[in-house]
Amino acid sequence: MKEKRIIKKPWERLLDGETFKYSEPGNSMLPIIKSKQPVVLAPTTWENVEAGDIVYARVAGRHYTHKVTAKNEKRGVQISNNHGHVNGWTKTVYGKVIKILADGEEWPEKKDEE
Repeated sequence: MKEKRIIKKPWERLLDGETFKYSEPGNSMLPIIKSKQPVVLAPTTWENVEAGDIVYARVAGRHYTHKVTAKNEKRGVQISNNHGHVNGWTKTVYGKVIKILADGEEWPEKKDEE
């Protein structure tokens, strides 16, 4: 019998400690990240990021790969696109962009060695 493959959401993978290649559509991060341009996400929390970092976060029920534009101990981090639109404040940061991949650039996902 064929085994059913469960596909995890990006935030689930980050919560599980995975670092992986990811892309999403949209032009809100131009010219830093193009629509569907792959990036590498690594797990983190809001306490470990700073203004200027690009993170994968949930703000007001939506998930974004956007910039941290401010940080506040009570409110968390302010998430904004690259055109000045503020999405809001959150403490729900799952991952940080650690590499923006150029067109055609590969990023090897690390496999656990047994």
